[in-house]
Amino acid sequence: MAKAELTISSKNYGAWAFRGWLMCKIAGLDFVEKIISPDDPAMKAEMLLLSSSMLVPSLVHDGIKVCDTLAIGEYLNEIKPKAGLLPADAKARAHCRAICGEMHSGFGSMRGSLPMNIKGHFPGYKVWSRAQADIDRVTEIWKDCLASYEGPYLFGKKVTIADAMYAPVVMRFVSYDIALDPACAEYVARILALPAVQEWVSAAKTEPDEIDELDAEF
Repeated sequence: MAKAELTISSKNYGAWAFRGWLMCKIAGLDFVEKIISPDDPAMKAEMLLLSSSMLVPSLVHDGIKVCDTLAIGEYLNEIKPKAGLLPADAKARAHCRAICGEMHSGFGSMRGSLPMNIKGHFPGYKVWSRAQADIDRVTEIWKDCLASYEGPYLFGKKVTIADAMYAPVVMRFVSYDIALDPACAEYVARILALPAVQEWVSAAKTEPDEIDELDAEF
């Protein structure tokens, strides 16, 4: 049987690609990467939030093609139920889906003004008020989940779809030097320490491609 294939974009800039890739790693799926160059006009538009083409991530597995990150997460949960991508408890599972949906459809101001740029570091970056409101909401979600499910991850002891959905935010907080309370700072450190995340970050830092529009100025 052929390996699954995951189509992704730039590892430095591709937040949605990162989410889908991390979900596949958490699930333990054996897959190969197909990387679309960020020079591709459609891909560039998607990463600049000017298009919703959903070119990435895209998963092909057993003849089934699944686009959109949340759909990939749900599919992986079906084919790899023992991986625990969603919490076993129904109430926690509903909560997990809710905050994943909020990340999927919201936080546009934060995503637009603080694009993921793993190689970049912008100390003293000026965060405008709408983006700060998004940041405040993210940290509220994190603190609520960490307190409710007693960590170390958002829904307890296992990494779930929720952690994958918020992983690019972790990268943004690091790149733009966002001040965090101790609980959120510890969560950021735990996500950064995940072997799969370290693998992605290492690859991102060696990536030669740059997109000028996504290299923030301060």
